[in-house]
Formats: sequence, structure tokens, C-alpha cells
Amino acid sequence: MNITVVEVQAWLDDFAKKIEENKDYLSLLDTPIGDGDHGNNMSRGVAEYKKSIEDKQPNTISDTFKILAMALISKVGGASGPLYGTAFMNMTKATVGIDVISSYEELSKVIEQGQIGISTRGKAVFGDKTMLDVWIPVVSSIKDKNFNEKIIENAKNATKDLVAKKGRASYVGERAIGHIDPGATSSSYLFETLLNYI
Repeated sequence: MNITVVEVQAWLDDFAKKIEENKDYLSLLDTPIGDGDHGNNMSRGVAEYKKSIEDKQPNTISDTFKILAMALISKVGGASGPLYGTAFMNMTKATVGIDVISSYEELSKVIEQGQIGISTRGKAVFGDKTMLDVWIPVVSSIKDKNFNEKIIENAKNATKDLVAKKGRASYVGERAIGHIDPGATSSSYLFETLLNYI
């Protein structure tokens, strides 16, 4: 594993493309259990990130994460902006002074800081039908050196059978059962695109 700022920026660029390609699907997922705007909101956030990265041309992993964090906080509405923004701000702190992520152990520490940021900000736990239902299994699988597409896919799909206990989806109670969580889905894109750089 040799993840430098070059690989991090390529990864986040891939993530931005994946959001853009799937923005309608993400909003469709959000329609029965949320405001129906998750895809459009995330699309605005990653577009701002791409513009900022072009303007600022950061040369460290930490600064790259910070630009994404600020773009998501400023442009993504609802809970997703602050949650993703806090995740990447925590990852910024975890990568200060780090030029290369070269092991699963190092990578797990970085992603876990993102997960901790989401947990602290959103007060959610595993099983609440949120993006954490993808982040937590991903962190565990990276620690176990067993990080793969199936784990990401299974974690995302498992949200379908859960009752939402946090966020807008919690308002619909058991009617959220049968719907995959949109935040878990956008998080799955983040980690699917990361696999290409490990």
C-alpha cells in the first residue's frame, strides 16, 4: 500500500464522479424516508470540492481532506454535510504530517477518525440505519486486512431491514423498513472507490 496525496486526490475525484453519476438514484432512495435531496446535495458538495481543489492545489493529504470537509459543510444541506464534513475534518487531524499511508493499520486509524467524527456529531450507533452502518464494518475490515467490495455492499444492503433511529428517516418509524439508507449508499461509494488505491 502506497497512498500519497496523489492517490488520495485520485480517490476523491473518483468518489466525486460516482456521486455525480448516481445523484438521481441517491435522491430516489431519500424520497420515501427523507427530503428526497441527498443526491443533489452531495453533488453540490463534490462539485465545490473539485472547484476548490483546482483553485488551491493542495500538496498534502491533510489539506486535501480539509478542502473536501469545507466543501461538504458549506454546500451539502441537511445532516449529511455536517456529518461528512466532521468525518473529513477528523481525518485531516489524523493525517497531519503524514506523507504516505503505507499499511492497513495506518489506513484504519485515518478512517476510524472519520467514523468517530460521525458518531460524535450524529450521536448514532451501529444499527440506527445511518451512514455509520457502512463506516463501522469498513473500519473493522480494514483493521482485519479483509477490506473488500462484498463487505461494503453487504453493509449498505443491511440497512434495508433496519428501523431508522436517527435523522429524518426516524420520523417515518417502521415505514423506513424496506428502504436502503441513502447516506449508507453514498458512503459505500466512498469506500468502493478507495479499493482501487489499496
